[in-house]
Amino acid sequence: MNYVLALLLPPLSILLTGRIFTAIVVFIIWIPAIIFSGGLTHPMFIVLAWILIYQSREDRRLR
Repeated sequence: MNYVLALLLPPLSILLTGRIFTAIVVFIIWIPAIIFSGGLTHPMFIVLAWILIYQSREDRRLR
């Protein structure tokens, strides 16, 4: 479910993984990037969110 959310709202998806500071920084960068590039940078944030989701799942699995 979090992977689908990462497609639409990457900062919220990152926030749900427990990385509050990273989510705030991504949100601050994401909004102007969407406005000025017309959405061309959106895939970069999706990949970042997917990597962070994967890392959080691996951390939970190792515990």
